[in-house]
Amino acid sequence: MATQSNLRPVSEAKFKDSDLSPDERTDDLLSLMTLEEKIAQLMCVWNQKADTLLDKDGKFDEKKANDSYKHGNGLGQVGRPNDSGGGTTAREMAELTNRIQKFFIENSRLGIPVIFHEECLHGLAAKDSTSFSQPIGLAGTFNPDLIEKLYAMTAEETRVRGGHQALTPVLDVARDPRWGRVEETFGEDPYLITQMGLSAVKGFQGDASFNNRKHVLATLKHFAAHGDPESGMNCAPVNVSERVLREVFLPPFKEVLQKAEAISVMASYNEIDGVPSHANKWLLRDVLREEWGFEGFVVSDYYAIWELNDRPDTHGHFVAKDKKQAAELAVKAGVNMEFPEPDCYLFLKELVEEGSVDESLIDGLVRPMLYWKFRLGLFEDPYVDPDEADRICGSKENAELAYEAAKETITLLKNENKTLPINLDEVNKIAVIGPNADRSLLGGYSGVPKKEISVLEGIREKVGDKAEILYSEGCKITVGGSWNEDAVVLPDEEDDLKSIAEAVKVAEEADVIVLAIGGNEQTSRESWDIRHMGDRTDITLFGRQEELIKEMIKTGKPVIAFLFNGRPLATNYLSENASAIFECWYLGQETGRAVADVLVGDYNPGGKLPITIPRSVGHIPAYYNHKPSDRRGFLHDVVTPLYPFGFGLSYTEFKIGNISLKDSTIEAYNSTTVSCEVSNTGDREGSEVVQLYIRDLVSTATRPVKELKGFEKVWLKPGETKTVEFQIKPDSLAFHDINMEYVVEPGEFELMIGTSSQDEDLSKVTLEVV
Repeated sequence: MATQSNLRPVSEAKFKDSDLSPDERTDDLLSLMTLEEKIAQLMCVWNQKADTLLDKDGKFDEKKANDSYKHGNGLGQVGRPNDSGGGTTAREMAELTNRIQKFFIENSRLGIPVIFHEECLHGLAAKDSTSFSQPIGLAGTFNPDLIEKLYAMTAEETRVRGGHQALTPVLDVARDPRWGRVEETFGEDPYLITQMGLSAVKGFQGDASFNNRKHVLATLKHFAAHGDPESGMNCAPVNVSERVLREVFLPPFKEVLQKAEAISVMASYNEIDGVPSHANKWLLRDVLREEWGFEGFVVSDYYAIWELNDRPDTHGHFVAKDKKQAAELAVKAGVNMEFPEPDCYLFLKELVEEGSVDESLIDGLVRPMLYWKFRLGLFEDPYVDPDEADRICGSKENAELAYEAAKETITLLKNENKTLPINLDEVNKIAVIGPNADRSLLGGYSGVPKKEISVLEGIREKVGDKAEILYSEGCKITVGGSWNEDAVVLPDEEDDLKSIAEAVKVAEEADVIVLAIGGNEQTSRESWDIRHMGDRTDITLFGRQEELIKEMIKTGKPVIAFLFNGRPLATNYLSENASAIFECWYLGQETGRAVADVLVGDYNPGGKLPITIPRSVGHIPAYYNHKPSDRRGFLHDVVTPLYPFGFGLSYTEFKIGNISLKDSTIEAYNSTTVSCEVSNTGDREGSEVVQLYIRDLVSTATRPVKELKGFEKVWLKPGETKTVEFQIKPDSLAFHDINMEYVVEPGEFELMIGTSSQDEDLSKVTLEVV
């Protein structure tokens, strides 16, 4: 162990030589560090910035910093500098990160720079950033290339302001719509999540050289199985077998780590088989590091190490008697960094000195933290240019990319009698009605974009003087409705009924009704505190929206509904009675422009559902890739979903045919291809997502009735035909057999190609494996 008495002079250190490799520099730096300096690298400050680094206005306070870090041990990370003083502009954040960085480089003994981390779920969650569709909507684009571009844009907006690590992407497999964090995920299917995750990480990290200073470290979360909590309740236990864990919840992490080389992983709040993830050696060491070869670093979710004991304002696991024991469990499990504040890891020095934790264990956790600071170039180029931050963040070019994402997200669920697109030559008055018509619709973990266009504003701008636009709120979902407002306040019934009556009068004057309804940031969000809930026991429309819908239908006018929500909603009455329905999720800052485009036909919607929409909460679980003995039937009800995974309509028609297997029989572990032709048989240009599903017909352990194993989004002009080809590789057919060995078993496999996961939209061929 290095001590102050036997340390080499820093002037003789080799780690400052940029000609040496990052490994050599890391080894040298680590050999110079005291125990206190090592432990400091495993710590972060977030809200404590206000007490240790900032003045009351959110500006850097040198006196506070000197008082707080007078020992010169440094610090590992600073969390979310954008939120200082209630939110900083791009320029202000760049200036702030420069000041904080300069302080730690010049006032710590070894001059180790800090990493700044940020939330980047669907754009940097900061003032003046570009905000695009929520991940659940991005998955509905089925367009990995677009996702890579969006996250590359976010990486640059983050890095140019001084950020280095994005706490994104979320690779949770969302299997329970009651869970408030569905909007943060790429949906219910492991294969789709994997493809979106690969693209997100490539966007964030580029080639991971970080030479152009436009990229950041990606963080995969939440490891693992966070998306299927018991009762749909955030942080609740996830009761799954190892087989389900390895075949459903782990594959996205494994594939993205190994193919895109994601650098960081965030452990999850939940427990698996009685072991919380932050104390799970098997998960974080045996599987993640030994089996998969992960060489990056694991960060804790916020306050999750404390929760190994008990965090009274939310929950505890009670596998540790106090914070000291919680720290011991976490470091032995392999958690490199404690987020968001110095808390349990404050006991690490004591644990080492008493012999409970070996210092070599600390060395192993510190090493990747230092290594990636070298790889990021922070020792040579730690500062950013505020002028560049101001120029790039929230730019017009970035807004256009967000606009493209919004359009591709929108999913057409119903278009009865070709109600859409509306013809402005035949419509004189359009009634825009609903609680989501004239408000911000960004969802959780959002920044404050330079501009944002509501549904009402977008339609007014698009229609201009071609038709008169009437507006009525109709009713409220909640009072306020912001993600940041802890208390969920229900609207007054009398006020709502009065608003609905006013909406009826407005609607009766119009030729067509555009209804903007769904949820808001309070009705579906991360339930991170007992005062800030977001999980539900119901998935119907919140408040009096159902009454509003019925009154609109009674007018006899065509009703075109746009749903904005973070989770699937059971809208049975709407589905039966509306003329047309769009699922929008959350579209980001360009909401109004995208909605107006699909409404009048300037854009042909092509989104697909990345998650099943159930008919009721009683139909949960409803995910499409269920086992053969599931979905046998209910008393006096059907088992089919309201809308299936992969479903989405268009203003044109597509036909898929000529499905052909290159080889109808192959040997196990060999590959082949299956192809089809997709044609646009309608009169409009549009896109179709051709989907490949596979079923192992007889197996030693039960297999799902179908699993997505390939997709391709194709744009076609009227009358145009293209050939789509999918590779069938061993991984397309393999599973964990009765002996838990990952194998391809001989037998017949059903290959299904079509436009959604429901049987009537699929054509089948059989592949034999010998």
